[in-house]
Order: sequence, then C-alpha cells, then structure tokens
Amino acid sequence: MIGARATTLAECFARNLVEAREHAGISQEELGLRAALHRTEVSQLERAKRVARIDTVAKLAGALGVPTSRLLDGIAWTPGEYTPGSFQLRPSDVTSQ
Repeated sequence: MIGARATTLAECFARNLVEAREHAGISQEELGLRAALHRTEVSQLERAKRVARIDTVAKLAGALGVPTSRLLDGIAWTPGEYTPGSFQLRPSDVTSQ
C-alpha cells in the first residue's frame, strides 16, 4: 500500500483499489463495466463502505490488469494462539474398598 496507513482492512483495500484505478486512468464507471460490477459497488469499495468478496477482488484485478496481490497489498493475517484443552484428573472422592 502506498501513502498513509489505513486503519482497517476495508480502508487498506480501498486505498489500493483507488491507486490502481487512478494508475490505470479509468473512472469508477469504466472499472465497473470492465469488472461486471455496478459503479456504486466500486464506489462503496473505494470508500471502505464494504469489503470485497474474493470473486470481486479477482474481477477488479483482472479489469485493472494487475495481480490480485496488488489489491491486497498491506493486508495480512496473523493467526491467534491456539491452546488445546486437556482433562485434569483429580483423586476420586470415592475411597477404595
């Protein structure tokens, strides 16, 4: 991602999309036509009002002539920690006979 830092995933994607579209020199309407999306959807994505589905990312990248990774630049997933549960055995309240 070029420019200021985004604070959310939607904002990061939006900035990447705007930069790629402006670099291509096309309007939101033209991008929508090329990607088989409505211009209002492109607008919502560029304003971080929605998060794109994977098929939409692929359509947009194809329409812009960029790899999908260009639109996802700066977006990464860090997995959380996973601690499996376990049984803890304690002495029985029943005494042996």
